Amino acid sequence: MRTRMLPKKIRPLRFFPSTSMAFRRIDIHHHYFPPDLAKEKINADVGWITPQENLPWSPRVSLCAMDEMSIDYAVLSFPAISSGSVSDENRAVARARNVFAANVCSSHPHRFGFFATLPFLDDVEGCLQEIAYAFDHLQAQGVSFASSYGEGSAAQYLGDNRYDPIWDELDRRGATAFIHGSQTPSSTPFPNAFLGLPICEVPNETFKAAAHLVVTSKKRKFSNIKFILAHMGGTVPYLAPRVAILSRHMGCPLTPEEIIEDFKTFYYETALSAYESTLAAIDVFVPSDHILFGTDFPAVSKGMAEWFTKNIEKYCEGDKDKLEGVMGNNAWKILNNVSETRTTGMT
Repeated sequence: MRTRMLPKKIRPLRFFPSTSMAFRRIDIHHHYFPPDLAKEKINADVGWITPQENLPWSPRVSLCAMDEMSIDYAVLSFPAISSGSVSDENRAVARARNVFAANVCSSHPHRFGFFATLPFLDDVEGCLQEIAYAFDHLQAQGVSFASSYGEGSAAQYLGDNRYDPIWDELDRRGATAFIHGSQTPSSTPFPNAFLGLPICEVPNETFKAAAHLVVTSKKRKFSNIKFILAHMGGTVPYLAPRVAILSRHMGCPLTPEEIIEDFKTFYYETALSAYESTLAAIDVFVPSDHILFGTDFPAVSKGMAEWFTKNIEKYCEGDKDKLEGVMGNNAWKILNNVSETRTTGMT
């Protein structure tokens, strides 16, 4: 087993003011793995290997990596509960995840925020209760979603009408919603051990969720929600024009121009996606203040995250305002429940 080398001290907490737009580096896509999570089994099911040095995860694992990568603040999220059933057990799991994350944030008030986890989304009433608890009691900075809920032919994407009450409540709150592609094994197997679900399927699932929200007019209807697409939206910049023309042909009531317009209103974060060509594509597709920084740590190693981060720095070389926007200032403007301190443990 590899030994993880940790610095003697974590960098002192830096004041992270709620009103200042002074530049801070914010990682909008940063996972946490609670102690009861069977991470190795999940990895085996989806075709991924979490770096051994990041397991078992603790806040210190992330803080050490954040310090080495000059990341001031990370928004923690847990992979959404994308399969299961409507049950008290499912609600209890979501609550436990959120309390765990909130306590991490309370222990490190200027370094971590979190996106809340919801129960299985078909449990609309349970989701509404958890939204209220997460925002009003735990001070969540948004909510994380899978791209679809259920398995096989029973799976439903986010634009399904059954989920409208959830979107309506988040729209009322002006909430931030983080969409991450599902990792549910499907009838289409990943083609090779080097191409597990997180490598190919997850970003494509994110695109499908975004497209579903657009063509069902839900992105337009719930325009007060700040939707963030993980991994730069997967294939959105390349397939959005295809959706615009072909979905219209298939009966979508939106015009091609409206479809493209709605795709441009998402926020796109850079985790495991930033390269000269992909950054150029997203940069001409959306306003620069809709591009956010993410790493996907600790699901990936610090070295992997740094490779993509250096690509962002190189791409933005000579444009200080753009770099500072992407690396932190853009995210700071859209997070919910931004406060100067978290001092109370959560139960």
